[in-house]
Amino acid sequence: MPERSLEIGEMHAFAEGQVGLAVLGCPIAHSISPQLHNASLKKMGESNPRYAHWRYDKIEVSASQLAEALPRLAELGYRGINLTIPHKVEVLPLLTSVDEEALAMGAVNTLVWGENGWSGRNTDGYGLEQGVHEDLGVRLEDSSILILGAGGAARAATAQCLLRGCETVWLGNRSLDRLAGVTEALGNVFESHRIRTFALSELPPEIEDLEDLLVINATSLGLREKDPSPLSLAGLSSDTKVYDMIYNPPETTLLAEARKEGMTCGNGLSMLVHQAARALEIWTGDRVPSEVMLREAKLAMEVAR
Repeated sequence: MPERSLEIGEMHAFAEGQVGLAVLGCPIAHSISPQLHNASLKKMGESNPRYAHWRYDKIEVSASQLAEALPRLAELGYRGINLTIPHKVEVLPLLTSVDEEALAMGAVNTLVWGENGWSGRNTDGYGLEQGVHEDLGVRLEDSSILILGAGGAARAATAQCLLRGCETVWLGNRSLDRLAGVTEALGNVFESHRIRTFALSELPPEIEDLEDLLVINATSLGLREKDPSPLSLAGLSSDTKVYDMIYNPPETTLLAEARKEGMTCGNGLSMLVHQAARALEIWTGDRVPSEVMLREAKLAMEVAR
């Protein structure tokens, strides 16, 4: 059963020896992160009893509550925090430090409590990289990359590809103005000539000639069943690989088209699992059984249907 989301006003302090972890967002009731993390902590507790006293919650925190919520959660005994919409960018001024990869991505999804306050990391890029390799059998640095979108997810994906040494990343979006904002921000960290942009309505002909093409959907198109595909795959080689960051529904219009075209494809469930596993590794310093997380994620998705 899905775990109940909590509110700051009903939180109580942890007892000595207990450790709190949580995901903050608004809305947050739909999150399956507690199932993933608590199942892993239970498994880890079989070999290390200290994890029997760790717990992962989901907490409803609005944008206006975040500045007060973070120090309050530290007082209560929370030592690790995941962030989702709408907090990944807004949290930056509230942190004592942010690592280089998160700065390049312009967003933070993982917080660690220390003597000086909350520090920020980003495990989304890692999750994407591992998910693509696991589901499609490809490495980012060996692929020609085409990313769809111009929001935070697209920026994180683009940064991860550039950090891994991709020579060029193609970035497409419906709004060229939004694309300009993303490329300007990324251009402060990476060589601007490595990022090439285009309108989704006008796929550049040279893309059709790219070898080892990997298409990554970082738009929200596909979250609703009637959403159209963000890009027509017609004209692309059947060897093209397609990865959709959306995991619910498990098959978006884009993925349905990819299967019809005979392309290898995968959804974002593996990304969710690997970014979560990496966050738990950061908090615990131990190996995390990602296979347990994947099993729980699949069970949670079955219950949700």
